[in-house]
Amino acid sequence: MRSHDKHFHGQMSDHFRTALFIILSGGFQDAYTYISRGGVFANAQTGNIVLMSSAMFDGDASRIFKYLIPVVSFILGIATAEVVHMHFKHYEKIHWRQIILFSEIILLFVVGFLPHRVDYLANALVSYVCALQVQTFHKVRGHAYASTMCIGNMRSGTEALCVYYHTHDKEVLKKALTYFSVILVFAVGAGIGGFVTKIAGDKSIWICCVLLSISFGMMFVPEKE
Repeated sequence: MRSHDKHFHGQMSDHFRTALFIILSGGFQDAYTYISRGGVFANAQTGNIVLMSSAMFDGDASRIFKYLIPVVSFILGIATAEVVHMHFKHYEKIHWRQIILFSEIILLFVVGFLPHRVDYLANALVSYVCALQVQTFHKVRGHAYASTMCIGNMRSGTEALCVYYHTHDKEVLKKALTYFSVILVFAVGAGIGGFVTKIAGDKSIWICCVLLSISFGMMFVPEKE
């Protein structure tokens, strides 16, 4: 695949306009679980591991359990995405990525109904969805990226900027701008997620269902040569 912007040709899931809503949803989900579901990260499993390890040394079993659940759910989500890919990659009626995306929408819709007494289940489902998403949608404009976290995108974007400084290759600059655009969109999604969650509460996660549904529909559009 070529990394050119307006001349890029590839799967619709690789295009920035399709990824846009997926990335917005990724930022929204992280803000939602942190604000509305007990200070747990849906995407940032590094943060959950740090907090879980701290709880271990404090001897706080309930906190260990609280942060262990999303970590395990994330691992299971990665494995599920791979299984779906292996079994449905040649399926002709619908793309395997759309199967994943539809599953994400259903699971997040269910999360909106869950009461706070089962926040552990809500966090498990959202982390599972985030893992499905990051494993399934990992290219934009031909570049590997993460739709639900920023550190890898920051590294890749900064690396590309350094290469551009030495080579003045405009395609490398486009690559850098793609990564920093992804980070910006994720931040906007997180900001919107935090703002809306404080107002609408638990059911605000349904906004992610709308965002993912837009990407789901866009993937039916035939790619133009």
